[in-house]
Amino acid sequence: MEFAHEILATLTPARALDLASGKGQNALWLAERGWHVTAVDRDPMAIQHPNVEFRMADLERGDFIIEPCSWELIVICRYLQRDLYQPAKAGLVAGGIIVASALLPGEKPGRFRIQPGELARYFSDFEILHSSENTLAEIVARKPL
Repeated sequence: MEFAHEILATLTPARALDLASGKGQNALWLAERGWHVTAVDRDPMAIQHPNVEFRMADLERGDFIIEPCSWELIVICRYLQRDLYQPAKAGLVAGGIIVASALLPGEKPGRFRIQPGELARYFSDFEILHSSENTLAEIVARKPL
């Protein structure tokens, strides 16, 4: 999520949702900057921080429901679940930010690799604040007001 740090540093901390949070590096980075983070992953997370609430849930099984218009920031980094993008978009408040990244095919194509240009297409109705593709497809986008 380093690609988004400069943009996120300009925002007023509020409620953030970190989906497929893994070991919680992004959740912790946000929490240390005043965000109140809900981190969701199917594996337990060891981070203990007063601004981080962990929810153990399998996103592929639909164990966690993203409530509409509930988050100022949603993070989905280094994870690809295509059917998660639409609920994530709906889960943002007007003007909310999404930060997403996924591996590009490179030498190892597969189900968890996004195609070039695909991530940008999912957010074509948002204001794109950052977009790049190298080994990762990365995007930072703002939901319209």
